[in-house]
Amino acid sequence: MFNRVLNHLEEGLIATFMGLATLVIFFAVAHRYTSGIPWLWEYTRHISVSWAQELCIYLFIWMAKFGAAYGVRTGIHVGVDVLVRSLPPHQQRFFVILSLGCGAFFTTVIALLGGKFVYFIYSVGQVSPDLEMPMWIIYLAIPLGSSLMCYRFLQVLVHYIKTGKLPVHSYGDAEVVA
Repeated sequence: MFNRVLNHLEEGLIATFMGLATLVIFFAVAHRYTSGIPWLWEYTRHISVSWAQELCIYLFIWMAKFGAAYGVRTGIHVGVDVLVRSLPPHQQRFFVILSLGCGAFFTTVIALLGGKFVYFIYSVGQVSPDLEMPMWIIYLAIPLGSSLMCYRFLQVLVHYIKTGKLPVHSYGDAEVVA
């Protein structure tokens, strides 16, 4: 139950960040090109979109952090396993477990250091240049995304130890939305 809710939350956040970034970029580009239409420019020239690029960057940062965790869960995260696949099965198992454990350890370290950095940014009260948003909210993507990614590494590790199978993503697995 918890994993199902977390999966939907993760996918929903990724889709929301991607959709919002697309809408903001569309709005900013449309606004820019209305300057060539005199009668329309009269109505839109008072709207400032100087914040659009900054917002899109922040949305893509959040999307990338949660997208990396999604990639680990579904088996689409980048992995170089050519050497490991050439080993005998018992050695493959050892190196897969080692690599998943190292992934979990690394993302734990990043989450802890990211949390420390977020606390520091919160304590100095830094704000973003265009949106004037507290930067600690933006940097919160680091510990949250890394924690989720660590959880996903551990989830895959436990599943691999129990079943001997890693998540595999193929083009045939794509869900069809009707």
